[in-house]
Amino acid sequence: MKTLNKNLDDKIPSQVSQVTDTLEKAGFEAYLVGGCVRDLLMGREPKDWDVTTNAKPEEIVPLFEKTVYENTFGTVGVCLPVSQETQTGEVNHPPAPTGETTEKPEYMIIEVTPHRIEAKYSDFRHPDEIKFSDKLEDDLKRRDFTVNAMSYRNGVITDMWNGLKDIEEKVLRTVGDPKDRFSEDALRMLRAIRFSCQLDFSVAYETVDNIVKNSDLIKNISGERVRDEFVKIILSKNPSTGIVMLHKFGLLKNIIPELEEGIGCVQGGAHIYDVWEHLLMALQHSADKDWPLVIRLSALFHDIGKPRTRRPGEKKAYTFYGHEVVGARMAKKIMERLKFSRDEIYMVEVLVRNHMFFSDTELITLSAVRRIIAKVGKDNIWTLMNVREADRVGMKKKEAPYRLRKYFAMIEEALRDPISVSQLKIDGNYLMKDLGMKPGPRMGYILNSLLEEVLDDPTKNTVEHLSELVKSLNMLDDKELKALGDRGKEKKEELEEEEIEKLHKKHGVGK
Repeated sequence: MKTLNKNLDDKIPSQVSQVTDTLEKAGFEAYLVGGCVRDLLMGREPKDWDVTTNAKPEEIVPLFEKTVYENTFGTVGVCLPVSQETQTGEVNHPPAPTGETTEKPEYMIIEVTPHRIEAKYSDFRHPDEIKFSDKLEDDLKRRDFTVNAMSYRNGVITDMWNGLKDIEEKVLRTVGDPKDRFSEDALRMLRAIRFSCQLDFSVAYETVDNIVKNSDLIKNISGERVRDEFVKIILSKNPSTGIVMLHKFGLLKNIIPELEEGIGCVQGGAHIYDVWEHLLMALQHSADKDWPLVIRLSALFHDIGKPRTRRPGEKKAYTFYGHEVVGARMAKKIMERLKFSRDEIYMVEVLVRNHMFFSDTELITLSAVRRIIAKVGKDNIWTLMNVREADRVGMKKKEAPYRLRKYFAMIEEALRDPISVSQLKIDGNYLMKDLGMKPGPRMGYILNSLLEEVLDDPTKNTVEHLSELVKSLNMLDDKELKALGDRGKEKKEELEEEEIEKLHKKHGVGK
């Protein structure tokens, strides 16, 4: 065992020191271990704090006022309050849907795990048996990568696997035989790529070689666990590199094979890159802009339907009619397979389905803009514009600034106009109070009819005009009124499709 002297105590939050001090005062060993040691050595602020000890769970729990112990691995979560002044430390929760959080946690959780030995992994996910140990060496031996297999306490670093050297050389390699580590937990193959993207490390040749040879083992891992690592790759500073590594290491074909359909799928027209390269560039642009998760996923998936819709066109070019519809369905299935939340799936599906809208300022009318806002929602229209910007990256002609400014101006103007029933100058309460109507389907038919008229001509959104129109509509019987509303909906869809069809015909490939 190798030990090095390096004082890191001034970088450790008081809450973490409180945990280790409490364990030692009770007569036990206590070491910081894993990613937090790595981050301290690299000058990074750890997000999670892990402690290993020779104390057993039943000996750990009584030492602290507030703990969480609900697992089969012996890990006890020690909950300590975070003061207003404390900036370091955060609760170990999964990332928010957007990859961002605005609320500061009231507690930070320090995970305390007994030294343990893990037996055979029959399912490539979980150890068949866990035994607690009194030796720190046993705990370090079971860890995934050398840079995560160091411990620290009182100025002393224990480094059995040359993790410090690998940090200095910026290389990621497994502890011991890579085949053994990946057969224990196949998710470690994804973690290798994730750490590579997050830390800007290369992956050692023998580690890569064994990932390639054992890539099919990832099929044994649940969608939820794969999703969590995939999200961390996407939210890194270099997600496009991560996707390329997933492909080259043989993992992508087992996770999102649909993306590989774009390799070599030439687009022609204004595109100088194939679909695969274009999607990677769009994704990286989203990361460079530090945009949230749903935008990054939408950028990655926005043209995923192109290989399945490509048809020969004129002058050696191709057409991709309907690729946004096909792509939205594909993105939904992918995200369902990876167990994303319902809200995340819905947002990405909407953004991919509608990413083609902003293509030509000469054909896009305010009426059409109002309809797309109504379709995707006021809160999401600027998100759609971000996806559109990412889409334009990598084309022969970049999005000209004046075009973007015109898009923004049209959206801002449209946002001042009514795009939903709630923005009409009269509402259900007005209909009941001033016109004596009763709540029911008729009221809905009438309000939708009013909205349809206002979408075409916002100047008609006045109490006077709409109340007079209501009087006329109210003279119709239920059957007639419903038929009128149905015709209005059909008209709305027809107008929307007409606008989109114009864009498709104008540009061929829709760009």
